[in-house]
Amino acid sequence: MGGRIDIHKAGGVIIRNRHFLVTRSKGSDIFIAPGGKLENDETPMQALMREILEEIDVETNVGMLDYLGTFFADAAGKIGVHLRMDVYLINDLTSEPTPSSEIEEIRWINTQTTGIKLGSIFEHDVMPLLKANDLID
Repeated sequence: MGGRIDIHKAGGVIIRNRHFLVTRSKGSDIFIAPGGKLENDETPMQALMREILEEIDVETNVGMLDYLGTFFADAAGKIGVHLRMDVYLINDLTSEPTPSSEIEEIRWINTQTTGIKLGSIFEHDVMPLLKANDLID
């Protein structure tokens, strides 16, 4: 990708019963983990905590986040747009994830889940990493 980053996002992986949570925004057919773009001078952790609250109504703090990795891909549906995503494992939820007004649907998935379209970073990088670390089936 030549080192150019057009979009910088943070994503959060929430695991329950060996499945991880993905969301689908209204008007989209692609599922991704909750999270979103960094705004202004936010760090990836700050952006993730803000987005988790906005998208699934769950409050988090830095102590709940474990760095999982940084991944690069072309942005879904945007030719020539390069994405960097810093992904964190979110531990010890204080409340049940509930879709917000911008989220159409949430699902708990693992490697055996079929019939959904998963964002490329989560399909090709994050899910295999979770499986290799024996966090999901």
